[in-house]
Amino acid sequence: MLRLTILARLAAGAVAAAIPAFTPGAASAQSGEPIKIGFSMALTGPLAANGKQALLGMKIWEEEVNAKGGLIGRPVKLVYYDDQSNPSTVPGIYTKLLDVDKVDLVISGYATNMVAPAMPVVMQRKKTFIGLFGVDVNGEFKYPNYFSVLPTGPNTKEATNEGFFQVAAAQNPKPTTVAVTSEDAEFSRNAAEGARLNAKKYGFKIVYDRSFPPGTTDFSSIVRALQASNADIVVVCSYPLSSVGIALAVHELNYKPKMIGGAMVGLQATVFKQKLGSKLNGIINYETWVPTEKALARAGEFFKKYQARAGAEGVDPLGYYLGGWGYVDVSILGDAITATKSVDDAKIADYFRKTTFKTIMGDWSYGKNGEWSKSGMLQVQYHDVKDGNDIEQWRGMAVQTVLAPADQATGKAIYPYEKAK
Repeated sequence: MLRLTILARLAAGAVAAAIPAFTPGAASAQSGEPIKIGFSMALTGPLAANGKQALLGMKIWEEEVNAKGGLIGRPVKLVYYDDQSNPSTVPGIYTKLLDVDKVDLVISGYATNMVAPAMPVVMQRKKTFIGLFGVDVNGEFKYPNYFSVLPTGPNTKEATNEGFFQVAAAQNPKPTTVAVTSEDAEFSRNAAEGARLNAKKYGFKIVYDRSFPPGTTDFSSIVRALQASNADIVVVCSYPLSSVGIALAVHELNYKPKMIGGAMVGLQATVFKQKLGSKLNGIINYETWVPTEKALARAGEFFKKYQARAGAEGVDPLGYYLGGWGYVDVSILGDAITATKSVDDAKIADYFRKTTFKTIMGDWSYGKNGEWSKSGMLQVQYHDVKDGNDIEQWRGMAVQTVLAPADQATGKAIYPYEKAK
């Protein structure tokens, strides 16, 4: 946290160097001064596959709202910059949004590593801040006007992989040892800490626990070290390119632990699902939303709009991981503006604290540190995935099964892992 605070101060003094090209949202047809909502977003770099789909969801909301006359008599305008998936650009972007662009409200870009470095800037200005998929970002800051759009619930660090341990503990005979490998980055460190807590809670002995640096490209040595540990189950805490690299190395080295997965960011995006194909089979990993019949009954209309535009926008063709969450990220802010008839940060924060939001992606309320009062995270196993370009297999639940939580399970685990290969 100290490192991020120092980074924010340095970057604030070098705004010009940190700011990529400005890409405003579609011009509003309404009259009057627009309500400007500012944020950074990963539109290039390793997080772009997810950042771009979140942005399209936000743009769809912006267009829908303006077609209905805007909010409190004013049009809405999204003001955003490409953070290049680089945390060092983020403080400067938010400084410019607030000091130069004079935005009314701010929300975060995508992912923990981009949310955290924005916090010192928005806290200094006492702005309400909605974090998009930031894991335990507010655990150290404890900023009262922060609110998370991520279904981790109150136990944020444990949530990404707790279902993984629940599934492992339910096997007979129960596996007993676990290896943890994690990328040395904000999200992965939090998830790895959660894995340690879950191991203790569910009675597993940790026999391997090491991190690897961001930017790693050869994962064979990491996978060989995991093999040498002889752990029954393996929790991987990683960002997209590392998740893909580890999945490929596991396949190439014919590594067969009894379970593997847990907290691998990236496997949720269609581009990575398609890249890995059958190499996903057997992996058990977190998802935040999957297209069950019940879920699509609520969100289907949005995804029809999203998917109709995805090709022209050059984004994830399905949008299940971030498209819908990008949409609700701004829609709950719109709800607060409408309810309070204001863009005053204090009034909006107060509304967030006392409201149960009902959205296309689910319902939730806020508790401690601006986290959801109840977890909505899923653990899903991939199976019967075919290689090739057919994305149709991902439109429903034919190649994925929800294993946890138990009340949302759509089937049982294929165990051990190699039986699903």
